[in-house]
Amino acid sequence: MSISIGKRILLGFAVITAILVALGLYATGQIGTVRETIDRIVARDLMVLRQLDDLGNRARDLGVQRRNAVIAVLMRERGRTVKDEDYYATWRRTAAATDALFADLVRMSGELRAQSISSDRSAAWDRLGSALRDTLQTYNVYRDSSDTQLKAVAAGDFERVETMNAEVSRLYEATVSGIELTRAALDGSIAAGQRGATEIYERSRLSILLTLIGGVALSLLVAWAITRAVVRPITDVMAFVERVGAGDLTGRIAATGRDEIGRLGTTLNAMVAGLADLARTNRSATADLNAAAAQIRASAQEQAASVEEQFAAVQETAATVDQITHSGAQISKRASDVIATAQTSAQNAKAGLRAASDTARAMDSIREQGEAVAGNIVALSEKTQAIGEIITTVNDISERTHLLSLNAAIEAAAAGESGRSFAIVAAEMKLLADQAKAATVQVRAILSEIQRGINSSVMLTEEAVKRAAAGKTRTD
Repeated sequence: MSISIGKRILLGFAVITAILVALGLYATGQIGTVRETIDRIVARDLMVLRQLDDLGNRARDLGVQRRNAVIAVLMRERGRTVKDEDYYATWRRTAAATDALFADLVRMSGELRAQSISSDRSAAWDRLGSALRDTLQTYNVYRDSSDTQLKAVAAGDFERVETMNAEVSRLYEATVSGIELTRAALDGSIAAGQRGATEIYERSRLSILLTLIGGVALSLLVAWAITRAVVRPITDVMAFVERVGAGDLTGRIAATGRDEIGRLGTTLNAMVAGLADLARTNRSATADLNAAAAQIRASAQEQAASVEEQFAAVQETAATVDQITHSGAQISKRASDVIATAQTSAQNAKAGLRAASDTARAMDSIREQGEAVAGNIVALSEKTQAIGEIITTVNDISERTHLLSLNAAIEAAAAGESGRSFAIVAAEMKLLADQAKAATVQVRAILSEIQRGINSSVMLTEEAVKRAAAGKTRTD
């Protein structure tokens, strides 16, 4: 299937545009993936961080509430007045909220581990979950011990409260330390998330770079295809036209395809073939004219010789008549000479008549050949007019190509750095359009010269036909 030059150029632009659009969409998707990953990491890590901070605050609140209850017992034991307050109920509410927060953190650590973006991130969540479970075990022991101590506070068992105070305080410190260790594990998870996001960014950048390289390579391939399908054939046509302009009518251009250049090559080949036929016909007609002129010249020479002989015979006859008046004896001899001379004149007249007939036939042949040459020249003139119309089409194509290259250059300038290769293609297309336009100007000039030569040949042929007709008339 043959594709026109304009459609090839538009197809190349469409391919390059599709590559740029696909590259932009892919880059946008990758950037969106990186942003989504970072947002997910930051949101989850901040949420866990806030919950850990809340857990630490609640653990400290438990410790403060327990110490307040122990201090109130000690002061009451020493006889001081203490405000009555239900420390145990307050502590139970805080402990219940802390238990729920521990459960949420343990469950969330497992879910986040399953949704981690990298192995480092998964390992960090493993460490955080392990630290949470260890801290939860310590907290459970601390909570139970605190519960027992607060029950002793409520019962007024001062000795039991004082005996358990040191152990409960140690468990409190262990619980707070465990929460801090969990916080450190979360810091490691945050660092792992940052590394994972960096890896995703590097992979995205590498994939975008590879896609860009592929797009540039495909753009170069499209430019090469346009050069091979458009620039080279036009260069061959220009070289062929230059050879024809120099007078070489033996060559032919390889006309392949059914596009504009292929049709132009076929038409140029037909034009050159017509010019070659015209040249051969002109040479043949010139040879026939030379031969006819030589025959006419020979016949004229023979007629002149016959006239001279007749004139001489007339002179001799006159001399003979003069001699008759002087001598009657010589009349018989002179009459015999006159008869012989008359017979010779008759033979020369017959030869002149045959030469005149041959000349008339030659003139008719020359006239017929001249008319045939005039017909061929008229047909060739019509072909040159058709070639002029094709050249006008090529000129329109070059102007459209020039306009397309200008639009492409504008689009490339608007695209910025990414449209640099597209601008190079546009510049090459503009140069191609200028060369094609210059070639059409040269071909149009050559056709004008050929048209003038054809008109001159028509006039000369008509003049030759008229002269041949006049010569025949004179010969008749």
